Amino acid sequence: MTKLFLIILNMSITASYVALAVIIARLLLRRAPKIFSYILWSVVAIRLVIPGSFTSSLSLLRLVQPQAKSGTGIMEFVPQDMGMLKNPVVDAGIRGISSFVNSSLPAAAPMASTNPMQLIMWIGCIVWITGAAILLLYSVTSYLKLLARIRTATLVKDNIFETDQIATPFVCGFLKPKIYIPTGLSEHELSYILLHEQTHIIRRDYLIKPFAFMMLIVHWFNPLMWLSYALMSKDMEMSCDERVVGKMGDQIKASYSTTLLSLSVSKSGLPTGSPLAFGESNVKARIKNILTYRQPSSWMVACSMFIIAALVIGCTANPKPLQQSSQPSYSGFNMDKIMENKTLYVGNHAKVGGLISGMPKPIGFEGKGIELQTKAQPYGLIINYIMNDSTDVLKEGAMSVESFYHNSILLLSLIDNVDSITTSIVDNTGPNDGVAYRFTFTREQVDKVLGEDVRHYAADETSLRQLIDRLNSLPNYEISNTI
Repeated sequence: MTKLFLIILNMSITASYVALAVIIARLLLRRAPKIFSYILWSVVAIRLVIPGSFTSSLSLLRLVQPQAKSGTGIMEFVPQDMGMLKNPVVDAGIRGISSFVNSSLPAAAPMASTNPMQLIMWIGCIVWITGAAILLLYSVTSYLKLLARIRTATLVKDNIFETDQIATPFVCGFLKPKIYIPTGLSEHELSYILLHEQTHIIRRDYLIKPFAFMMLIVHWFNPLMWLSYALMSKDMEMSCDERVVGKMGDQIKASYSTTLLSLSVSKSGLPTGSPLAFGESNVKARIKNILTYRQPSSWMVACSMFIIAALVIGCTANPKPLQQSSQPSYSGFNMDKIMENKTLYVGNHAKVGGLISGMPKPIGFEGKGIELQTKAQPYGLIINYIMNDSTDVLKEGAMSVESFYHNSILLLSLIDNVDSITTSIVDNTGPNDGVAYRFTFTREQVDKVLGEDVRHYAADETSLRQLIDRLNSLPNYEISNTI
């Protein structure tokens, strides 16, 4: 569940930046029909539901691109291995925010049974699930209460029902949506109301709004998502109002506004995520929009569509990966990859695999996976190889096998809690087919050879280069004979 929570958190952060872009775009489109603003919220929905995306140089998210995280299909502001990092780091895309957050994150405690960051994430996961469950329960309960209120409604015609148990008209239902109207409406009021609610049905708003509320429940911890939901609902209603005015003419603006005001349900208690009520909130803004609405010109429609197309592409695409100035290699070691994957815990399979892939492999050997011994101390790592060339490479002092010695010592430096590194080799060359060779390096043995704890060399790249230089300066037989 913690992994799922981190995925949701990354999607929510990404959607926040997209929501800010949409809010700015709404200002640019304030004179355009509200249907364009309403369509734009679909980009936020995509980001809230789909964790990955395609990459493009046109992505607007390049402005907040997490360092070395883009290009994988996921905008990873919070790393998935957050709980395993010695010094947890969040890249929020904005330096000031990142610095503030990172300064408050606790560093790992190597001797503790649990990393403090793991505990924090577990608590956050529990709070997230609890909040979502409460909101879901409230929404379902409220909706069931509403259904109980309208169960006695009488059919007027088609899908229109009338009841004295409600104060405002609304659309309700998922498979077969129905329009419910209160008793006592005049003929001219009914004409506006039915056209408005029928527009909701034609556009499938009765499905879109509950779906949007479900996304809000999942991302309830993000204040920007609450604001986005409110603005999306506002644009939804205003676009329906504009269609009514556009179809029935400007002469109905005054009476339509009066009807809207009289049926305002800002305190009606209707469920937030369901039905589509005629007099829903933002009545003042909606009336102002009705009175100032004008049929858009063709150039305004064209400009609006261009802005929408640019934003859809720019906000749904992830930025292309940052170009690395170089791929530094030192004595065959990929230093960037090694420093990126150093870890406190041998149980972090992804990090350990990353370390091994960044180290040189002797010619004639084929990697066959790793085994982690983490159930009880001493903790160990077994690296399996198949040898496809002559067994001469295994002779003590052979240059090709020297890599195994050096790699093992570096792993003991880079994996904080590992106690032993075992290299297991199966001879697959013919004469000795199936013969296995194993040699193990323990932390105690390596520290004795070098006269110090090798873990401090993993502090930074400069120190690690010093360790590599020191190993290269030692005769291979000295290491092998001592260990």
